[in-house]
Amino acid sequence: MSKKYRPVRLAVDIGGTFTDIVLLAGEQRLVAKVLTTPREPEVAVIEGARSALAEARLAFRDIELFVHGTTLATNAIIERKGARTALIATDGFRDVIEIADEGRFDQYDINIVKPQPLVPRELRFTVPERMDVHGAVRRPLDEAAVSTIARRLGELRIEAVAVALIHAYANGAHEVRIGEMLAERCPGISVTLSSQACPEAREYERTSTAIANAYVQPLMAGYLRRLEREMGKLGLASPIHLMTSGGSLASLDTAARFPVRLVESGPAGGAILAGRIALEREERRILSFDMGGTTAKICLIDDGQPLKARVFEVDRQSRFKKGSGTPVRIPIIEMVEIGAGGGSIARVDSLQRILVGPDSAGAEPGPACYGRGGSEPTVTDADLVIGKIDPARFAGGKIPIDPGRAERALGAGVGSQLAMGPEQGAVAVAEIVDENMANAARVHAVERGVAIRERTMVAFGGAAPLHASRLAEKLGIARIIVPPDAGVGSAIGFLAAPAAYEIVRSQYMRLDAFDINAANALIDAMRREAGSHASAAAGERSVLVRRSCFMRYAGQGHEISVALPDRQLIPSDAALLREAFEREYQRLFARFIPNALIEIMSWVVLATTPTEPPAGLAAAPLRAAPAAIGERSVFDAALGKRICVPVFERRDLQPGSSIGGPVLIVEEGTSTFVSSSFDVGVDAGSALVLTAKPAAN
Repeated sequence: MSKKYRPVRLAVDIGGTFTDIVLLAGEQRLVAKVLTTPREPEVAVIEGARSALAEARLAFRDIELFVHGTTLATNAIIERKGARTALIATDGFRDVIEIADEGRFDQYDINIVKPQPLVPRELRFTVPERMDVHGAVRRPLDEAAVSTIARRLGELRIEAVAVALIHAYANGAHEVRIGEMLAERCPGISVTLSSQACPEAREYERTSTAIANAYVQPLMAGYLRRLEREMGKLGLASPIHLMTSGGSLASLDTAARFPVRLVESGPAGGAILAGRIALEREERRILSFDMGGTTAKICLIDDGQPLKARVFEVDRQSRFKKGSGTPVRIPIIEMVEIGAGGGSIARVDSLQRILVGPDSAGAEPGPACYGRGGSEPTVTDADLVIGKIDPARFAGGKIPIDPGRAERALGAGVGSQLAMGPEQGAVAVAEIVDENMANAARVHAVERGVAIRERTMVAFGGAAPLHASRLAEKLGIARIIVPPDAGVGSAIGFLAAPAAYEIVRSQYMRLDAFDINAANALIDAMRREAGSHASAAAGERSVLVRRSCFMRYAGQGHEISVALPDRQLIPSDAALLREAFEREYQRLFARFIPNALIEIMSWVVLATTPTEPPAGLAAAPLRAAPAAIGERSVFDAALGKRICVPVFERRDLQPGSSIGGPVLIVEEGTSTFVSSSFDVGVDAGSALVLTAKPAAN
């Protein structure tokens, strides 16, 4: 009989290279990193969970909460490894996903490469039917045409279908009927209705979202059901919850139905962790920096709340450029993500430039130093040659790495082409990847109109603490926080996420013609739907409902969010909404337009479990630092030379202790390199706090 701790909570984050495991058993926290198993992701999940449970002397049946995040949906879209998918649209709208919004993300590039549609033209079908903008039937659905398409889908061996009809957000009856007919005639095909996946105006984004959901649904639903089945065989009795891109938890059934909401689930957990770290330390403006094995993610966080967005682009063809990717309209934590991780591959192009990423060695074969068949140089190989990684301590000693292989890969892939040695090649690769990340952060900050130098960086993920000092030097950031168990930060964040579900539904309404009955009926229906999804993930926790709407001046192209009263709407609320809109508009743009026509485009209902803000931290009493456990030779980019730095074991550093940089602090999931520009201390929450040294006169 295993010893029972309460509560026992398990979080698992599948990345492109590593699968991170966090087990909370009472006050005990156990973490593990295992290599991801791309062909059967559940294998790594079970292996890592079994290892952590064994160390805690627990069994699968003891788990009371299991939260899971994964990049599988994103990777399937990027790598074009989803289902064979078809589209059913209204007559005349076959090419919506190629016409898009008629914009060009680079108007001066005559060789512009636009994202390839997930559904080729020969697999797009249309049916005679028509709804108008108010949801009235202008042309009945031609069911005979649907039957003909259903037969054709079987002949073409279609695995998934997206149904996206014009104005279906206003009335989804025709889409629902098509779904019913396909279920009868093609029972083995997954069907996504745009009126359920994305019931909002703007045909291109709604159609693209429905297609993306259909494209990954067979893969994700199959994986989730296999995981549920295998974990059940091992004794797991509690339900599996999935982390969504918006920073909330969904039930497994909801995730299997709408897997497009999982495209950024892993990074969302990291943003939640960074927000709580900020609140504990009363940090108002944060730059979160999450660098794993495949990608780096940067997010702006104000007053503990990550910035949110309604549209996300997957697989951008041109780095940082809006419009060059496949848009999905879902609730999402806004961040910039680039192919800059430990496994990112370095190469020299025809112009003798060193390029890093976005392609990654992943877990199979992995960086050259893993000795698993990889031969191309990666960022991890560069960090090893530079001296930031201790070969004996990598991943807690569970993954053996070979410095000789790293040197040979860097010499062959970079050094020999640029007449430099492996060490110079390693330094160059590290500088390029750090500058790529710094540039991404600068662009993101400029787009948001914030001063990045004024922010505190929170660094987590397996590779981020290794690169945080240099990134901060490039950005002019003077303070860095590296939380405990930073190597599995996103998985830790999963366990702080609320169970929630958000619905955004378009229904046009002008304030001078405010239809109270229609608005209340719509909000009530949305509240029931959102509440059902949220309750499925909430268990015994209570669910709160928040209402808002997206409003704009008549004729504008974009909207702003305005909160709605927490009750049934009444006629006088039209005036209250005008006042609230004008206040928010003035806050954002410094002025508003008196007496202008205002219109509501979409309505929002968020059903969520309440979350308690973390308690603030007291100052830690000063104490002496322990003795170093050794020394390592590390190349310090700020100094431009190799130096000998002391090495400390992180678990030996107690709150209140401090050390002058440069120094290397090692732990099982990652290592923190404190460059010569910083000193480091340990705060009352056991986080490492790097503070920039005063500039020399």
